[in-house]
Amino acid sequence: MKIKKAEVVIIGSGLAGLMTADYLCDDKDVMLITKSQLNHSNSWLAQGGIAAAVTKEDHWHDHYNDTIVAGGFHNRKETTELLVKHGTRLIKRLIDIGVSFDKDENNELALGMEGAHGKRRILHAGGDATGRVIVEAIMARVIPKITIFEKEMAYDLLIENGVCRGVYTKDEDGNIWLIEADHVIIATGGIGQLYSATSNCHEATGDGIVMAYRAGAAIVDMEFIQFHPTLLMNGDSSCGLISEAVRGEGGRLVTEDGQFLMEGKHPMEDLAPRDIVAREIFNAKLKNKKVFLNIKDVDHFPSRFPSIYEMCLRNPEVLESGMLPVEPGAHFIMGGIKVDDSGRTTLRNLYAVGECAYTGVHGANRLASNSLLEAVVFAERLSNSISSAEAVKQSNEQSPIVLKPYNKLSLPTKQEIQAVMDRYVGIIRTKEGLQKAVSWFEQFLTIINEQNHLQLSAQEKIICNMLTIGLLVAKSSLMRRESRGGHYRSDYPSTNDAMWHGYRNVFFRGELVQERFFELSEMIC
Repeated sequence: MKIKKAEVVIIGSGLAGLMTADYLCDDKDVMLITKSQLNHSNSWLAQGGIAAAVTKEDHWHDHYNDTIVAGGFHNRKETTELLVKHGTRLIKRLIDIGVSFDKDENNELALGMEGAHGKRRILHAGGDATGRVIVEAIMARVIPKITIFEKEMAYDLLIENGVCRGVYTKDEDGNIWLIEADHVIIATGGIGQLYSATSNCHEATGDGIVMAYRAGAAIVDMEFIQFHPTLLMNGDSSCGLISEAVRGEGGRLVTEDGQFLMEGKHPMEDLAPRDIVAREIFNAKLKNKKVFLNIKDVDHFPSRFPSIYEMCLRNPEVLESGMLPVEPGAHFIMGGIKVDDSGRTTLRNLYAVGECAYTGVHGANRLASNSLLEAVVFAERLSNSISSAEAVKQSNEQSPIVLKPYNKLSLPTKQEIQAVMDRYVGIIRTKEGLQKAVSWFEQFLTIINEQNHLQLSAQEKIICNMLTIGLLVAKSSLMRRESRGGHYRSDYPSTNDAMWHGYRNVFFRGELVQERFFELSEMIC
């Protein structure tokens, strides 16, 4: 085993990890590792934009209220306030460091409208390439100042007496490394690849959440998964995401017989919260009805949404008709590694930021374009926490690693895992289906619970991570006997505030427990 050392090691190369590196790299020795390439992340793919109250007609109170309503009143009040209060200031910082947000004909920031927002507050860049534009700007700042290792996969954390001392990794040649660090930051993104239809990058397999879970850190709210309503379809295959911003600019969801799908279903119709719109499209699919996004009334579609337009060009007949076939797909997980308002997990010197972290700001269903904002706001808070933290003396002794070979390791394929999740742990769930999913995942408990995974190849480790995530999601979904936000149970179709409001499901040291975290009155702003 080889050893590398750094003051701070960041696992993941999305916006949250890069922003944290940007805040820390002038004062700390920062190392960043990513299991593929630096620009392979969900942040890079983010289309719609970043939400913030930046006009005199808007206020953080309004953004806050939209966030908690979309979140099914399951949000943490304190962190949600932090999210929306600091948005305006940090948007200005992004502009100062070179992010060129789109402007209107009056040279003012062009603000888009997206689902469940009461006002136009979505800043965008490059039309529909906001994530890429922001990430490129941050990359240009941090790459010269930090050490980067691409194609190096994090396997497990080194924990001594409740303190995180580093992370075990494997490079592309199969060499095992221990990266010793004073501070370990998990920024590995989401879990979308557990489903066959997803907007997520190929790397989104829940690796960071699994590392934290295996180390004994608390994991929260794994049942809350957001399915984006509109993935562009070509037959049974997804071509990519169609941003909610298209509906904000006049796109309408219609059935194949020309009926407006969301008419009479919600006061905001096509701009209802994502969970509501996704279920309506899914229910239509169950009835063998096709759903289309009508873009005929969207002005300047090619220039306003150049990335989506380019994607549509692969099927020119569909583009010419102005009727884009759409279906829902896994998009974002609201749960993750439990952190405080400064990114600290329940293990000392271990931090999490971005989609893999549970800050509580998204509740049961994330408000559109709050994900990039979360990355920016909590990267700053996490870096401030590290800058003021006292260093914990590193141990000079390392326990030897024993690699135990598996003679007959029988693992499922990625497609088999996706089939179980699609069928039993998808947009609509039942007790019977969830029990079947739990039973299926538990047949792999031996390898899931094996203390040392370093003997596994990278692909085997990814499958084990997916199995672990699938089990956590299925168990958490089975325990929550109500419907709220991204978690919908057809056998418990209503929200049950009497039993579940203010309660979250927490995995702690392998056990799943219910934990109360706020009273109803605390949500009032």
